[in-house]
Amino acid sequence: MSPDQTPTDLPYRACAGIVLFNKYGQVFVGQRLDTYPDAWQLPQGGIDNGEDPAAAALRELEEETGTGNAEIIGEVEDWLNYDLPPDLKGKVWQGRYRGQTQKWFALRFLGDDIEIDPTGVEHPEFSTWKWAKLTEIPEIAVSFKKSIYHTLVNEFARFAKAPD
Repeated sequence: MSPDQTPTDLPYRACAGIVLFNKYGQVFVGQRLDTYPDAWQLPQGGIDNGEDPAAAALRELEEETGTGNAEIIGEVEDWLNYDLPPDLKGKVWQGRYRGQTQKWFALRFLGDDIEIDPTGVEHPEFSTWKWAKLTEIPEIAVSFKKSIYHTLVNEFARFAKAPD
């Protein structure tokens, strides 16, 4: 961020988000390694220039969890935005963004838990992981993502039930 810019002058960073459901309707969450180590988060990451958001979601899933063994089963129609909190503005992403605009996808995990290894990936973002109820996700997230996570609970509730 240049000295003459304010955070609201900056654009949002395009990002793909993943809500990964297991066969029991539970959701993958990872505990952050960095700035907010007590927070749990859903996998998400930047969309490369010209990259399809769905392809980015599948790529990010593998980059952050160690597995790409999943299929897309739903998506949020709208892009969801969040602003970084004041303590992070101008610090993350080389200060180029005010927050993220996110395209969220629901994915069904097709493999076994042994395939998931977020600490074994090239650039780990999570120290550990677990399966959680979808409705628990907003409560264990950082404050600035809670609103988006509440939206995801509403949008993807139908996938939180175990298939017959």
